[in-house]
Amino acid sequence: MTTFPTSSTIPETTGRPAHIFPEGFVWGTATAAFQIEGASTEDGRGPSIWDVFCAEPGAVANGDDGSVACDHYHRYPEDLDLMAGLGLRNYRFSTSMSRILPDGRTPNPAGLDFYDRLVDAMLERDIAPWLTLYHWDLPAAIPGGWTNREVADIFADYARVVFDRLGDRVMNWSTLNEPWCSSFLSYACGEHAPGHTEPAEATAAAHHLLLAHGKAIGALREVTGPDHRLGITLNFTHVHAQDPDSPGDQDARRRVDGAFNRVFLDPIFRGSYPADVVQDMGSAGLGSHAQPGDMEIISTPIDFLGVNFYNGQMVRAVDPSIPLTCLSRRGLLRRQALVGAEQVPSVRRDVPRTDMGWENYAPDLRDLLLRLERDYTGVAGVPMVITENGAAYPDDTIVDGQVRDQDRADFLRGHLTAVHEAIQEGADVRGYFAWSFMDNFEWAWGYDKRFGLVHVDYDTLKRTPKQSAHYYSEVVAANGLN
Repeated sequence: MTTFPTSSTIPETTGRPAHIFPEGFVWGTATAAFQIEGASTEDGRGPSIWDVFCAEPGAVANGDDGSVACDHYHRYPEDLDLMAGLGLRNYRFSTSMSRILPDGRTPNPAGLDFYDRLVDAMLERDIAPWLTLYHWDLPAAIPGGWTNREVADIFADYARVVFDRLGDRVMNWSTLNEPWCSSFLSYACGEHAPGHTEPAEATAAAHHLLLAHGKAIGALREVTGPDHRLGITLNFTHVHAQDPDSPGDQDARRRVDGAFNRVFLDPIFRGSYPADVVQDMGSAGLGSHAQPGDMEIISTPIDFLGVNFYNGQMVRAVDPSIPLTCLSRRGLLRRQALVGAEQVPSVRRDVPRTDMGWENYAPDLRDLLLRLERDYTGVAGVPMVITENGAAYPDDTIVDGQVRDQDRADFLRGHLTAVHEAIQEGADVRGYFAWSFMDNFEWAWGYDKRFGLVHVDYDTLKRTPKQSAHYYSEVVAANGLN
């Protein structure tokens, strides 16, 4: 298994950036193809499930779509210049599956050419590419989407195609981004493409995503060299029981942790679905989609775990007599979103919240990393990388050429402190990627929510670094990587 640079000691906290991290710690920022590229019909790109979803009335806020987005497809040199100017030397991006396999089968040379140019442009600016193969833009031409088992083999072929073109220059590869969103949020909750609300479809999608990950890792292992690192990115929450002494509250915490975290962690690191989660999901049939040999493929060893974290939560005991009233953005009942934990009530804690309504409580990230180290990554000897961490705030006003987003800068400072504390307490964390580099298409929320370090004027597409971008640049510079 390929190793990352590391250090056995962490210097004392110094200066405004709060903390100095271990030597070799990776600093970067992240985006996703569908959210920024635009050019949705250029150079042979085919429609993705998100293009189809955006065309459904009411599916996306304001009827927004990704046809133009940030026009990164044409403006990438400007974006990379801005990134380099801020001292950000690592860039996590995704390749668009629908740009590379427009019909779900046949490689598109023009699509590959774009990523060729993009990677070369990164390297010319001393920016290391971190490539994610799948960030939700499945070709619409694939029948059944992720409910179709055949997509796992298609995905492995896709991984080979991309590696054949870019593997000589890209050393860091993630297979999937947040398969929970691509399965449960997409096929049970109806919030993401394709917008279905069938729990059994969600469990099928979850299994086929994991199988696709394992098959892609296996395919890439056949061609990678000692400097390549292969992993997957999962999204996590950290769950608290309202009353730690209440068996009912603790069972609610267990259910949510199982339906959100362990449902993907256990197959990857332990080669099986958690028995309690299988029982919780009942008729949705988690595990019923597995065929002989699947779990061995899914648990193929990885070189790093990408950790996406936005918020924790507190829950209390399940009460079947309470009718569900929690609505998704689309107005759909989210009763299927956490299959097996759909009647677990959330408890509002007295902590700040972001523009998404999510909790901003950084110690949850520290505790999550320590838990992952103790129960999963540390046991397997696999380091972690924070592949997404960030916050949405309504910072859409430029005054005197500046965007003052102190809330976001404070969010970053607090969560970097949490990462530093976790490292001090033994968590093997090797890097941090702030989400996101610039404001972009925020899925079902369209352009209403802004996560970027860089402001984008969607009328003119002008880019303006925010206060948080300059703060993050100072952090990177203080850590000796500028």
